[in-house]
Amino acid sequence: MTTVHTLASGSSGNALLVSCGGTHILVDAGISCRRITASLRELGLAPEALAAVLITHTHTDHISGLQTLLKRTDFPVWATARTCRELRLRLPEHGTRMRELPLCQPIPLGNCFVTAFSTSHDAPGACGFRFDAAGGSVGVLTDTGYVTEEAAAVLPGVDLAVLEANHDVETLQSGSYPYYLKQRILGEKGHLSNETSARFAVVLAEAGASEIILAHLSRENNTPAMARNAVETALSAAGLFPRLTVAPRDTMSETYIVSGRAVCRK
Repeated sequence: MTTVHTLASGSSGNALLVSCGGTHILVDAGISCRRITASLRELGLAPEALAAVLITHTHTDHISGLQTLLKRTDFPVWATARTCRELRLRLPEHGTRMRELPLCQPIPLGNCFVTAFSTSHDAPGACGFRFDAAGGSVGVLTDTGYVTEEAAAVLPGVDLAVLEANHDVETLQSGSYPYYLKQRILGEKGHLSNETSARFAVVLAEAGASEIILAHLSRENNTPAMARNAVETALSAAGLFPRLTVAPRDTMSETYIVSGRAVCRK
């Protein structure tokens, strides 16, 4: 069985657990080691049970708990070559534990295959991930200004997608953020809006996704209701009705059980 738990999902911190049978993989460590450990404990796991940590990029809300977590464990850290380079500079004492992921090429990791693909964000080597296992397939796409060609090529066909719906454009534009920050978020290296997320959700659902989790919502420029309504409206208009939920910003989510049986790509 393949399951997903978001441990936190928002501008203040991000971490997600994908479990493929007995292989437990943490995606990002943007909350404290204490919070990660407490969340894992709720699931009956210790940090030592993790097979690896995968890092999407080096912004603080994705790696703030990594250094302490690495001090207490011995698992490897996987990321793109550029992100590994940045991590080695920031955490030189753990440099030998960094493992470079090729782009758009599945690699085996325990009971699943992991495929990294480029995203468009203002962090070196930013990426998203696809996981394929006997229990189903999972895609993770957050922190990108638009859906890249690589994401559009790799993600269709997943059973469950964790998809960024960061902001409502009108709320952002009329809000209190300074102009430069609004432009950053709206730009090609920023974050996905509800509307852009909705369009890609339709693509994923048409390709077979039975569940979509909206993630990385801005506290100031979005609400769960606005994000869900935008995506649900687009899906409904296309005659598509996957299960649609919104990841909690600051607490652990429910258990998402991946339905479907994906063939591991080799």
